[in-house]
Amino acid sequence: VVNRARAGRSSRTFQAEGLWDKVLSEIKSGDVVLIQFGHNDGGAVDTEKMRGSLPGLGEETKVVTKSDDIQETVHTFGWYMRKYIADTKAKGATPVILSLTVRNIWKDGKVERGSGQFSTWAATIAQSGQTEFIDLTNIIADKYEQLGEEKVKELFGSDHTHTSPKGA
Repeated sequence: VVNRARAGRSSRTFQAEGLWDKVLSEIKSGDVVLIQFGHNDGGAVDTEKMRGSLPGLGEETKVVTKSDDIQETVHTFGWYMRKYIADTKAKGATPVILSLTVRNIWKDGKVERGSGQFSTWAATIAQSGQTEFIDLTNIIADKYEQLGEEKVKELFGSDHTHTSPKGA
């Protein structure tokens, strides 16, 4: 098992920063590649951290100028996900799309089940790309709700998104 996830990255920044190229260089035929994005894709496209992807599944693009005056073409969440699937399959490996990890955010005794449409979009992309999909959002949320809010707190570190070693 090799974990190449990087905190704070979106489907866009994982590609733009060359992190996906590194993953691709290591993939061998027969590997299984778990692909999970969405938490950071909903941010701004052209301000602040500049990590958001365009919303949706289409082929829309937007050219933005970053703080270093370099222009970047930003694509939709769906475009990036389709690229990851196609690149993985081209290497003879099996992509598996995962829905969002559940954060430790509760309301009326229920844990949050994802941010925006990203889990739905991930499922749609997987289906259209004839790729396996694992609905981690509901699997984990159901388990958290069985455990209860107080016990789930023990599974997280200093924030509501990243689990502690015990939670991992």
